[in-house]
Amino acid sequence: MPKMRFLLPLLAIMLLLPSVALASGHPAFPKTLELYWVIPFVCILLSIAICPLAVPHFWHHHFGKVAIFWGLAFLVPATFVFGFELVSFYAVETILLEYLPFIILLLSLFTAAGGIRLKGTLVGTPAVNTGLLAFGTIIASWIGTTGAAMLLIRPLIRANKHRKYQVHQIVFFIFLVANIGGSLTPLGDPPLFLGFLKGVSFFWTTVHLFVKTAFISIILLVIYFLLDTVLYKKEGSPRPAASENANAEKLGLDGKINLLFVACIVGLVLMSGSWNPGVTFHVYGIPVELQNVTRDICLLLVVFLSMKFTSKQCRELNDFNWEPIAEVAKLFIGIFLSMIPALVILRAGTEGSLASLISMVTDPATGEPLNYMYFWMTGILSSFLDNAPTYLVFFNTAGGDAQYLMHHVGTLSAISAGAVFMGAVTYIGNAPNFMVRSIAENSGIKMPSFFGYMVWSVGILWPVFILTTFIFFFEFSPHRFASYIVCVCV
Repeated sequence: MPKMRFLLPLLAIMLLLPSVALASGHPAFPKTLELYWVIPFVCILLSIAICPLAVPHFWHHHFGKVAIFWGLAFLVPATFVFGFELVSFYAVETILLEYLPFIILLLSLFTAAGGIRLKGTLVGTPAVNTGLLAFGTIIASWIGTTGAAMLLIRPLIRANKHRKYQVHQIVFFIFLVANIGGSLTPLGDPPLFLGFLKGVSFFWTTVHLFVKTAFISIILLVIYFLLDTVLYKKEGSPRPAASENANAEKLGLDGKINLLFVACIVGLVLMSGSWNPGVTFHVYGIPVELQNVTRDICLLLVVFLSMKFTSKQCRELNDFNWEPIAEVAKLFIGIFLSMIPALVILRAGTEGSLASLISMVTDPATGEPLNYMYFWMTGILSSFLDNAPTYLVFFNTAGGDAQYLMHHVGTLSAISAGAVFMGAVTYIGNAPNFMVRSIAENSGIKMPSFFGYMVWSVGILWPVFILTTFIFFFEFSPHRFASYIVCVCV
């Protein structure tokens, strides 16, 4: 089992806190919360971007402490200004309802998918690599971006052990398998699952995002194939050493029991969204629903069963270790806590400090939604914030009525596509991004820094997203065209 001892102090704090349940309901920060409260969140992003380059030894040994520091850098001053009762409520609510379910789901998918080993010798030619990326993109909507990424990242790395240039393979893998491929069902990515809980039909995104997803995926796969072909020829079209071929296994799967466990995880996620027994527990005034508690307990049981029924040899041959999920768990506790004021300000909508930003999604002349702005605003914020609550902010800004929005296809498509597609722009845009990067680095691949990765993503993805905007989301008028150019440039 992973070393998650750093979670024990958080759980202890939750148990020792006095009750903050209020008879009047959910306590709230003022809607006019100032933007400077977001500074700790900006600082943790800068730490993730700069420290691995500037102080690599310190960062490697203390990144968890740095993440907690920036979380406390918001919580402690906020306690003096707004009071212990309010701040502790938000901290416990964030950990209990957002962070713990998030990390438990990732842990279960990481463990189960990490116990499935693709046997046999795959040789990392451009055609084979493109096929692996295409397959991962297809299955990501059905077993989740995390499940697909954890299932295929190690086979991709093993297939290209003999290759000199490997970074581009991991970058495109993050683009396609860890993000864009998860856009077709609520199982694919958390924002779409929240939409499902709000009443969006299960196959709505399958129908209305299919062409957009296929369009972007095909462009990226073609770009990848051409780039990998050029680099492969530059390397001299290398083949694995003869000694590796001599020990080759037949193509197949080891740890097949984990396919059942992945299916159980998918079923549990669907269960928590469709089964509502109407039973709610209150922990310090925070409502915790029975279906969600049941889901998380069963997911932890899946982790235990996966470890018990998967051979140690299978995991060793699959280069499985706990470092990637531990890194995500440590960094994201700081991200979730320091992100609280950013989400509070966004949820305040036109009454908050970012009112001018929120108002950009509506045409001031007609009051009609600007779908291209919904796509970019949802997407850019999802690149740096948790894409699930960002999706909800703009879902509610657009009216918050699933039945209404499902008939206004352009707006809901723009929000959904922005939240999922642009999670690929940064390492923190979607949790699998970090785990894929960590697995690649543990395998000896020197991955780009935070900003180095953004050079790849902005340089490749943004032109594709701009093209997608003009084809699918843009209704031309001189005023709207000018607004769009300003948005992209900013």
